[in-house]
Amino acid sequence: MEIIYVYTRKRSEFGRPCSFSDRPAKVSVDIPPDPSMASSFVLRNPVDSCVQHGSDMSEHEVNTERVEVESRGVNHIEGGWPKDINPQEVEQTIRFRKKVEKDENYVNTIMHLGTLMEHCVKQNNAINIYEEYFGEEMAEVEDEPPSAKTINVISKLTSFFDILLPKRDPNVTKRTATHLSWHPDTSKKLAVAYSSLEFQQNMKDMSFDSYIWDLENPNKPELVLKPSSPLVSLEYNPKDSHVLVGGCYNGQMAYWDTRKGGLPVEVSTVEVSHRDPVYGAIWLQSKTGTECFSASTDGQVLWWDIRKLSEPTETLVLDITRKGLLENALGAVTLEFEPTMPTKFMVGTEQGIVIACNRKAKTPPEKITSTYSGHHGPVYALARNPFYPKIFLTVGDWTARIWSEETKESSIMWTKYHLSYLTDGCWSTMRPAVFFTTRSDGTLDVWDFLFKQNNPSLSLKVCDEPLSSLRLQDNGCVVGCGSKLGTVTLLEISSGLCTLQRNEKTLATAMFERETKREKILEARHRELRLKERARSEGQELEMEEKPVESPHVVLDRVRREFFEVIEAELQRRAQAETQCLPSAFQIKDCEGEEAAVQGEESQLPKDKEEEEEDAA
Repeated sequence: MEIIYVYTRKRSEFGRPCSFSDRPAKVSVDIPPDPSMASSFVLRNPVDSCVQHGSDMSEHEVNTERVEVESRGVNHIEGGWPKDINPQEVEQTIRFRKKVEKDENYVNTIMHLGTLMEHCVKQNNAINIYEEYFGEEMAEVEDEPPSAKTINVISKLTSFFDILLPKRDPNVTKRTATHLSWHPDTSKKLAVAYSSLEFQQNMKDMSFDSYIWDLENPNKPELVLKPSSPLVSLEYNPKDSHVLVGGCYNGQMAYWDTRKGGLPVEVSTVEVSHRDPVYGAIWLQSKTGTECFSASTDGQVLWWDIRKLSEPTETLVLDITRKGLLENALGAVTLEFEPTMPTKFMVGTEQGIVIACNRKAKTPPEKITSTYSGHHGPVYALARNPFYPKIFLTVGDWTARIWSEETKESSIMWTKYHLSYLTDGCWSTMRPAVFFTTRSDGTLDVWDFLFKQNNPSLSLKVCDEPLSSLRLQDNGCVVGCGSKLGTVTLLEISSGLCTLQRNEKTLATAMFERETKREKILEARHRELRLKERARSEGQELEMEEKPVESPHVVLDRVRREFFEVIEAELQRRAQAETQCLPSAFQIKDCEGEEAAVQGEESQLPKDKEEEEEDAA
């Protein structure tokens, strides 16, 4: 082998990243004019020229090339086995592998391919020209203000004309985007449930359809779900992304398999279903991945197995008096379930009370463990903090409140009272101190209570109509907002609101613990005051019981006597005051002291006689 050229470089320069830079323009080819070609030109004679007082305009047209997107997939099936080998039989496959591994040709092939593979791996690991050094330090230096930008707007379709005009809805009554659910694997698909929740506003020709949208091709839905009644809730199965469960307006439960089309695979019967719209449907953490449970304003929580929707597997009546009476049950508006706590779940009710439940309790009354009351209206959103499961968020009336399981009487933190109703809310999946809320005036609020407690860090006017639903992607960077008129707006949050900050977990933990401790102290103080007030009221009742009951005549005589005694005492007091104001003859100083004294004695003698006569009389 002959060495043609040797590249020399210092040892310290090996492994350095490439440095790309701009450079000025450089002339590569220059063609000078050719005078010999002047004879080839033809002179034009005469020459007509026009002059007009106006600017010359030129018209250009540009038409971008249309990009058509198609969904394609690859189905990988295990193969390559001989015809006499059954891949399902483990013993046959193990025996065949051992036989092949002993073959000399197989060993040589593996050794040859291993050398090539090792060379490629080392070559890839040598240097990465796109590597970013000191990425963490640079992220901390960036201090951009919180912001969000709209990346997509999806409107529901109900006819062929909506494909051409996506924002047009031929229905007279607009349907609300009541629930959103992201695809659990790719987050590139969004399932939206559409229903009209206005009282007696369902028209005869209103569509019952709900849709699954592909964000890469949002011009038309990827799949149209056709339930027997409008869907109020819709959720992807986290274990099988092809399966969805939905709760209908008439109380029925249904599930779909996207591989089988838009019709439901099975629907529960009306007799065993809810009696009101199903506002919450959540998948359970089970081995089979087919179990779920639902809640409705009829006051029931039902557990289901989609393999058999003919009847619920378990029933719970939300009666906080623990008598199990359906007429005393509180209507459920929202459900919450944390997979890390498989036996516990929480229910938000129409009456503003949050009910904490334990499914594994022995008796139905024991399944309702505690209640939290703090809202003046329905609890529209209920979510546990993904970093601190004992901390949960509730949204209702005009406020959002943060609770701790250890304090039952009051929340540990709350937002200010807004001018418009709050309709939904959720925690950030990336930052423990950030949560989102939507309002009925079409505003999305992003709260960061480590940065600001009185006002949201970011308020964004999404649309003019009320926002009805909210759902955040698992990566925490894209949030979907559904409106009352059925429009779904996707917004990308700035990196500062979806990137974990330094010491954020420590600061959030300290704040939660401090506020929880403060509320415990206040609860103990209020409990002590209530006990004192109760003891005082009981003591007053005992005193009232011990005193004998007086007749009305006795009471009247006693009051008249006390009244005249007060009047007589007041008259005596006034008389004494008047006598003290008059001067006495003995107190008058005169230059003739003896005469004044004698006159004083003479003037007093008749008075003494008169008094003696009065006394004798």
